[in-house]
Amino acid sequence: MAKRKATGGRPKSNPAKGGPLTWRDWLRRIVKGGLALALIGTVALATWVAIAANQLPDYQALKQSKNEQTIRIRANDGTVIVSMGPNYGQWLSLDEIPPVMSDAMVAVEDRRFYSHFGIDPVGMARAVYTAWERRGTGRRWQGASTITQQVARNLFLTNSYSIGRKINEAVLSFALEWKFSKSQIVELYLNKVYFGGGSYGVDAASRRFFGHSARELSLEEAAIIAGLVKAPSRYSPTADAQAAIDRASVVLQVMQDAGAITPAQAAAAQPTKVKLARQSNQNSARYFTDWALPQLDMLIDETNDPIDVWTTLDLPMQQAATNAISKDTPNGLQGALVSLDRDGAVRAMVGGRDYVTSNYNRATQAVRQPGSAWKIFVYMTALESGYRPEDMVVDEPVSINGWSPKNSSGRFSGKVSVRTAFAYSINTVAAQIGNEVGYSSIANMARRFGISTPINTHPSMVLGSSEVRVIDMARAIAAIQRKGVSVTPYAITKVTTADGDVLYQHREAAPTQLVDDWVAAGITDLMQTAVNTGTGRAAQIGRPVAGKTGTTNSNKDGWFVGFSSGLSTAVWMGRDDAKAVGGLQGGRAPATAWADYMRIAVAKRPVENFDTQVTLPDWVLSNEQDQYLDAPDNGMLVDENGMPIEIPAPAQPGEQPSAADQPIDQQWIDEMTGRKRPGAPAPQPARPEAPREQPGRAQPPNQPPLPAPNQEPVGQRGIY
Repeated sequence: MAKRKATGGRPKSNPAKGGPLTWRDWLRRIVKGGLALALIGTVALATWVAIAANQLPDYQALKQSKNEQTIRIRANDGTVIVSMGPNYGQWLSLDEIPPVMSDAMVAVEDRRFYSHFGIDPVGMARAVYTAWERRGTGRRWQGASTITQQVARNLFLTNSYSIGRKINEAVLSFALEWKFSKSQIVELYLNKVYFGGGSYGVDAASRRFFGHSARELSLEEAAIIAGLVKAPSRYSPTADAQAAIDRASVVLQVMQDAGAITPAQAAAAQPTKVKLARQSNQNSARYFTDWALPQLDMLIDETNDPIDVWTTLDLPMQQAATNAISKDTPNGLQGALVSLDRDGAVRAMVGGRDYVTSNYNRATQAVRQPGSAWKIFVYMTALESGYRPEDMVVDEPVSINGWSPKNSSGRFSGKVSVRTAFAYSINTVAAQIGNEVGYSSIANMARRFGISTPINTHPSMVLGSSEVRVIDMARAIAAIQRKGVSVTPYAITKVTTADGDVLYQHREAAPTQLVDDWVAAGITDLMQTAVNTGTGRAAQIGRPVAGKTGTTNSNKDGWFVGFSSGLSTAVWMGRDDAKAVGGLQGGRAPATAWADYMRIAVAKRPVENFDTQVTLPDWVLSNEQDQYLDAPDNGMLVDENGMPIEIPAPAQPGEQPSAADQPIDQQWIDEMTGRKRPGAPAPQPARPEAPREQPGRAQPPNQPPLPAPNQEPVGQRGIY
């Protein structure tokens, strides 16, 4: 028998027979196990991705995925005043977006976008290496997200940082790449990515920062927008123009390195010469927008689509109004202003000194006593009843049902003209006229001219005891300027979709003739006199102005309302708690603020003279002419030679007397004009009976007779 050949060394292992495993055996097993796990993982991942892709909405649904409506409110020149909600702009297809925009985004955010399958292995490796270098600093991984991953995150996930969210993001990225083309993904990205300032998508960003559609983007503008994605607040051109320019230069260099533009194009680009869209002072206009926006519910049907609301607001006028109220309102007080154009378009609205501090709109919400500004309605009622500016009345003590009004000067001037009584706001004359024409008639006149608050019909109402809104007073005087034709304030001229389709277009309602033109001419004449020679001289602006001051008891409220060159403006000042304010008078701070605003507001408008030369009805002309005091139609007092008389200026703050609406001394007028009154009756302490009617005054045709003294015309005194 042959002998077995001897062998040297250790015997070979035989795992099948329970022998020991060598390192090669272990390696072989690890490789096989790894391959098996990889295969299982790949199948699982593919299944997961397939399920995710199957559950993804279709492309049209992704385009429409918006959570909130965007409303852009524009001034009358198209400038965006306020943008509310996320601004998505107009959806643009990839073909509509200039190539420089898509090239800039791909070069900056994901250079290998067209070669990877949803995630970028090279980018991830670089991010891991960077994270390793920064270990211990607490900073997160950065720079690994592809455009596809950003789309997945923006559409389906949150920005919370976690491993689970990153895994979901990767799976959704694979699903997006599986279901949609590269062109569709980059189109989604360009229309969805956030660029700061509430703007989502390149069109919204282009309109916000440059004032035009993204279809018109230049290379420099595209570079600025592309640079925003990394840090929208840091690189916003409206927040830090230099930072935006520096970032755009980096983007241009990256585009050149990626081959998206040539070195010559990069060198020729000049981001510093990009013209930014005008940004408005939102704080100044928020009172207006808060008042205007609720009106949308009555103008258009409910919609979730982005809309543009075009308004009447004039930004230069608004800024002038804001400056006037801020500068001229005394410390510790609030101020409000409303300015209307001929047709009722609101050109400026200030509801307080600072919107951030208080968003309470004193121009449209607050109700305050108008004081002597209410006499506009008293005297209009008198004019409609047959009074004329030249007619004579008597400034003397009066008592009506126990109410005895006083003049702020503490004096009585005797016989004066209606024009003088109005210009110097003589309370006793207003009380007599009110008692004669009837308090309900005055209330009716105020209602006709747009006063919407409750009106009492007690005797004291003639001095402005009923509360009003600033916007209603502006509306009333606007109708006077329009020769007695009704005016309705409005804020919205049109509403359009983002594509420009018109959803609403303002059309003026049929106007109503509130009073005859001769009544409007008469009150305009009186109001012009109040500014030329009376209590409203601080409102003079170098062109014809008609206006009226108003000061309430204890100086709680100060008003000036007036119009010039087609613009009607009401100004109020006072405390929110209605406490007395020493020295507050309508002819001072409110009139000054009115003038400071109007000088700018009407600067580019033609000078307009008031047409007070109108034909009076025969029944008015038949009234007895007064022979003792004449005044021309322009409201100026003249001497015997027809030369104007200069009235002494009202006392300034700190001087005596300091009372508001001080009446003129009739004796002084008589001495200056060379006329002597034929024995004016001596003033009486108080008169129990109401003043007598004007002797020989004719009554308007087809109207009820004027009430007898102390007789209420129709109904009972109360709230009208």
